[in-house]
Amino acid sequence: MKAVRTDRELECPGIDAGLRARDIELVTLPDGIPEAELMAAVADADLILMCYTPVTGRVIEAARKLKGIVKYGVGIDAIDIQTAMRRGIPIVNVPDYAEETVAEGAFALMIALAKRLPAITAAVSRDGWIWPAQRWLGRDISGATLGLIGCGKIGRSMSRMAGQGFRARVLGFDPGVDAATMHAAGIEKVEDLQAMLRRCDFVSIHCVLNDKTRSLVGKAELACMKPSAIIVNVSRGALIDEAALVEAILAGRIAGAGLDVYSVEPLAKSGHPTSALFGRDNVILFPHLTFFTVEAMRRLEEDTLARCFEILEGRPVTVRSFDPRLRAQTAGVLFS
Repeated sequence: MKAVRTDRELECPGIDAGLRARDIELVTLPDGIPEAELMAAVADADLILMCYTPVTGRVIEAARKLKGIVKYGVGIDAIDIQTAMRRGIPIVNVPDYAEETVAEGAFALMIALAKRLPAITAAVSRDGWIWPAQRWLGRDISGATLGLIGCGKIGRSMSRMAGQGFRARVLGFDPGVDAATMHAAGIEKVEDLQAMLRRCDFVSIHCVLNDKTRSLVGKAELACMKPSAIIVNVSRGALIDEAALVEAILAGRIAGAGLDVYSVEPLAKSGHPTSALFGRDNVILFPHLTFFTVEAMRRLEEDTLARCFEILEGRPVTVRSFDPRLRAQTAGVLFS
């Protein structure tokens, strides 16, 4: 049997070794591979493993032996799900390997910006020492108001860290989560996003990207935020109107931003929608690595291999995600 894994820049030695130990021919391909080259590589593949590289309808149609597609990660936006379903090819992701991990990453970005760590460490590296001038004043998390856009598992973990851990007040905007569920997680539900943003000292985004949430935080929403507010995004870059965010940062209309995700990845110092934010001491640009810890990668590799073997052995693949696009599948899947 043959498996093709895209995005080999994301090193997954456990996945690669596990497949090869079963005498599965494994081909690894780089990020950004042209569609035609990917089509040629998967023509005789039994399995596609992908992370970022789009698996288009043309790619799926070219893979005539294909038994399944495994997203070794969470987001499935880059897969043509309808084409796969039409062919009866199951798609599965690994939804829960890094929930706490990503929440920790979001919190790390928030507290680093609140305490002015990028600005202060850069100044000390340059000058050897600084004195407590007004320009270096940080902010407390305790007593502040954190607004969550998206209150699923990662958002609720973020709430616990900020609320129970640091005694912040936590507000939440998420039409898909009821007030009782939010209350149990220490979150006060707010029905209007702009109204919530006006109250927040910190904002953290934790929702899925779809047609309704694309550019959910746009120019109007950013204009509602306090000039002292900080925004963090570890979910999907296109949830924020990046041009509007850059404008707000450069104009000083918000105090800072911590970004781990971008509408176009990889990030670039020039020619990218957020290139103007490089080098600013009130912005942290993280390279989509808040998920990347020893513990999370161990879970990811173990779960990914389990799903691969289910598919290759002809068993129904276990779908743990509650994403309705995956739950709509009727062939070759077992929901848990």
